[in-house]
Amino acid sequence: MTLNFYAQPYDISATGFYFESVEDYTQKAIVLKNQYGDSVEEFEIQFIDGEIIDCELAKAWSVNQVNIEEFFDATDEWDDNQKIHYIIAVGECGYSHNQAKDDPTDIEIDIYELDSLKELAEQFIEEGLFGDIPERLQFYLDIDLIARDLGFDYTETNIAGNNLIYRCA
Repeated sequence: MTLNFYAQPYDISATGFYFESVEDYTQKAIVLKNQYGDSVEEFEIQFIDGEIIDCELAKAWSVNQVNIEEFFDATDEWDDNQKIHYIIAVGECGYSHNQAKDDPTDIEIDIYELDSLKELAEQFIEEGLFGDIPERLQFYLDIDLIARDLGFDYTETNIAGNNLIYRCA
């Protein structure tokens, strides 16, 4: 799916334009004039249409006219896993763009695609994260309490319709 953006001039006497690539943006920005014939130099870049994950990536990226080319490159080159890592790292965990832009999967973030912290607690029990629990005692575990405790370290979010549970390292 192609990405569609709108360049809204900060100059109120100029009309913005839609664009779908860096080349398209550059061509239209260079020739744009305000009603007095002056060149327009500054724009607010607005995400208009594209895949949901790219929309969320644009928010975390804080797309602007300086970094729009880098953003287009990332949307073309990165898979969804890298995009999710970037969105969580920069948008949720407080990492800077410069820390995450090369390969966001290098940032240590534990991410689970689960519906709830309760499911995470159940998964941890099954994996033996809490040690070897005899089967006869597993029925006495308070999964809700374990899930509540996991909530101190893990956070739930929804990215592109996928419920994710993550922990920033």
